[in-house]
Amino acid sequence: MHISLDGFVATTNSEPTNFKWDDGVRSYSIDNLKNADCLLIGSTTAEALIPAWAEIASDSKHADYELGKLITDIPKAVFSNNPKASKWDNTTILKGNFNEEIKALKEKQGKDIIVYGGVTFVSSLIEEGLVDEYHLLVNPVALGNGMKIFKGRTNLELEKSIQFNCGINILVLKPF
Repeated sequence: MHISLDGFVATTNSEPTNFKWDDGVRSYSIDNLKNADCLLIGSTTAEALIPAWAEIASDSKHADYELGKLITDIPKAVFSNNPKASKWDNTTILKGNFNEEIKALKEKQGKDIIVYGGVTFVSSLIEEGLVDEYHLLVNPVALGNGMKIFKGRTNLELEKSIQFNCGINILVLKPF
């Protein structure tokens, strides 16, 4: 998840922290997705994310084609308070108990589950202790105020950090 230096993931108007990608961040994101066999997404984020990446995946000349193809091809689980059948290919709508559904997903044999969620969805995962590893893309910007995913104290241990030429630093952290 992208985050500002002062801990915000978006402004109060839901504008992102920064998306100044470079090839290093793109490659990291692609490699990270290759280790996943499920994308967990909140319903609000899914409305914009799934169609946008599907469009990118349909254009082999797009700079983010490989990333778009992975996001489109990896099975997705979308949590929704308004359960309906999925309108997207390769996507399941989850409508049961939040904790039980995620624990069941985590118990399945396979690769990693990556969360592409909005602030509320990710905050809920953190509050329930359902996040095993954080990949925070720290952008060289301070927003001063905005939306946070951490609502209280969360103790994390640094596993690794990677600095990219565009100014983004990725922190891989685990709760302890």
